[in-house]
Amino acid sequence: MLTEETIDQFNAEGVILVSNVLDNKWLELLAKGIEKNKESRGEWSCDYTKPNDPGEFWDDYCNWQRFNEYREVLFESPLASLARQVTESKQVRLFHEHVLVKEAQTNEITPWHHDQPYYCVNGDQLVSTWVPLDYVPKATAMRFLAGSHHGPLYAPRRFQDHEPYEYEGFSEMPVIDEKHDAHRIRSWEMKPGDVLIFHMRTLHAAGGSKARRRAFAARWLGDDATYASRPGPTSPPFPGLDQDLDEGNPMDHSLFPIVQG
Repeated sequence: MLTEETIDQFNAEGVILVSNVLDNKWLELLAKGIEKNKESRGEWSCDYTKPNDPGEFWDDYCNWQRFNEYREVLFESPLASLARQVTESKQVRLFHEHVLVKEAQTNEITPWHHDQPYYCVNGDQLVSTWVPLDYVPKATAMRFLAGSHHGPLYAPRRFQDHEPYEYEGFSEMPVIDEKHDAHRIRSWEMKPGDVLIFHMRTLHAAGGSKARRRAFAARWLGDDATYASRPGPTSPPFPGLDQDLDEGNPMDHSLFPIVQG
């Protein structure tokens, strides 16, 4: 599904858009799963909208074992194959799925950040696939800083107040001047079934949403993924995992099943 040129673009910029990947079968499954998830939140679900503010921004993750709709998409749709191709891995493991929903008239923004510092993994063959279930205009689409996946790890930020975690040894997130760096900002209008693929170290952000925006992200681990301890809480926390894996171990664990390869 991916050409050599597309993979080269991903390696250079840390993000690509692939159009028309998921057909209605997969989108309908995800929509059904998200509605179930909204009514039955997992233990790590968060609501980011303040009381009396318009709209609603909530997320949840690590529910693929509870909802068959998520499981079917993760294990049978083209998403894992895309992840294996773009990372040029012999196999890919599922790290976790992540649902993010911004209802109409939601003002909360997603601050500039990258994902890998939140996670208990090191490596370079680490990617996310991000699928919208609703039309996303470019004005409110996710924005990525091309090439930033080649940079250092920055301390993760809390989405509630945008303050950094107190991670010793991690640099503070720099201020991204979007006008100055406009030539490096990548953003696309998206239709349901399009897929963004981005490196776990690629810096990205998003604004509020005037219309409903449901998104289903999957995090994938390629061949070189290893367990990493962090100087603070991870997201997801995966309690007890540090009893099973030591620093630098491959992510060979029942929580992270092989989906391709």
